[in-house]
Amino acid sequence: MNQDVVLIIFQVVVLVLAFSVHECAHAWTAWRLGDPTAKMLGRVTLNPLKHLDPLGSVFMPLLALVYHWPLIGWAKPTPVTARNFKNYRRDDILVTLAGPASNLLSASIALILLVLIKHLVPGGVLAIGTAMALASHIPGISTDNLPTLFPIALFLYFVILINLLLFVFNLIPIPPLDGSHIVRHFLPYRAVQVYDRVGMFGMIILFLVGGSFIFSVFFTPLLNTFNRILFTL
Repeated sequence: MNQDVVLIIFQVVVLVLAFSVHECAHAWTAWRLGDPTAKMLGRVTLNPLKHLDPLGSVFMPLLALVYHWPLIGWAKPTPVTARNFKNYRRDDILVTLAGPASNLLSASIALILLVLIKHLVPGGVLAIGTAMALASHIPGISTDNLPTLFPIALFLYFVILINLLLFVFNLIPIPPLDGSHIVRHFLPYRAVQVYDRVGMFGMIILFLVGGSFIFSVFFTPLLNTFNRILFTL
């Protein structure tokens, strides 16, 4: 199978799993804080079919793959009935943060597993180095005579890459992203009405004007930190 097709398949699988973990974390946290809405709708699950959104989970990722943008997107929003919370502002912020936190946790677990592969599996260093190079689109990388666990190393490195992307992306304070749900708690009522109308127009402006700046300032240093840990441990 063509190498590019294999890489796309790996990324799509990881992205779908990351969406599922992200939304399940929102739903589970809301349930634990007193709101059963998402729980009753079956959203406390890792089943992707319960979470995927046609635009954010299919169209945007495919567009990103075609134009070689960062592989980002979003899932179907988790329904929350905030009046069920005991402390409205605190609990709503905790539910919001649960999604990005789950992505950061997923990336951290993948990093630990890669460190274990590096030290415990024969050829682990080669497998991880090749996985990192392929995920970074470095040309001319040979995939001959790689260890048996190479696909696992590639999968885990994509878990790091994509979950860190989603962590940064979702914290951008533009509706409907998670970051906007936090910011709106600290705005006056009239400002909230305007802020909520930004919606997809804000997303378009983000991609046209500030997307590369945001990712270079926040995502790249974070990924470099994970890479340095992987190299040094």
